[in-house]
Formats: sequence, C-alpha cells, structure tokens
Amino acid sequence: MNKVFRIVLVLLLFGMLILIRAFASDLFYDPLIAFFKTTHSVEALPELQKGKLLLHTILRFLLNTLVSILVLWVLFRKKDVIKISWFLYLSILLILAIAFSLLVDSTDVGGHMALFYVRRFLIQPILLLVLIPAFYFQKNP
Repeated sequence: MNKVFRIVLVLLLFGMLILIRAFASDLFYDPLIAFFKTTHSVEALPELQKGKLLLHTILRFLLNTLVSILVLWVLFRKKDVIKISWFLYLSILLILAIAFSLLVDSTDVGGHMALFYVRRFLIQPILLLVLIPAFYFQKNP
C-alpha cells in the first residue's frame, strides 16, 4: 500500500467513526444521551430498558472497535498489533460491560458520574487514541 492511499484510507475510517457518532441517536437506543445533557447531578436515572441499553451500547462499542482495528491495521500492518488490540478491546469490553450493567442499577440520585464515564469509554473510540501513539513509540523507540 502506498503512503497516500494509506492516509486516505485512515481518513475515511476516521470519517466512519465520526458517522457512527453523528448517527448514534438514530442507530442505537440510548436514553442516557438526553439525561446527561440535563442537570443529572440532582436527578434519578430515567426509565430504561436495561437489556436493550446494554445490547446497543455493546453493539456501538463493537462497531467502533471494528473500525479502530482497521485503522490500526492500515497504520501498522502487523499481526501482533492486531492480536494485542483485539485482546485489549475484548478485555475492556468485558470489564466495562459488567461495570456498566451494575452502575445502571444504581439508585443514588446524583451519583451517576461513574456511569457517565464508563458509558463514555464504551461508546467513544478513546482506546484508539491511546493505542496509536503506543504502537508508534513501540515501533520507533
């Protein structure tokens, strides 16, 4: 793959991540989007379909993961990078999905910041922003 094609491909993949974010409210069930835009620090969680919310959050995470893995493949083209990335993504999914499901059951009014951050980590491709420089510096010491 030549360098220009790789750059264009990475930009298109980042565009896909942006589109996932832009159309998230149409594609995924997530009543917490509106909730966290309010004064959630003094309110209880809205009525939720917990199973559907967890499923859609996991689907969004997996969609972001797939695009992120493709970005890493285009940038580094090494099987070891992809293997460790899959392991990290799946491990984080397992841990955070459990934490998310427990935090959604929290009844503390105004104590939803942990839920906010766990959810944020699940629905945004934050890990990609950590892995790109990590693999770059590992490749170029």
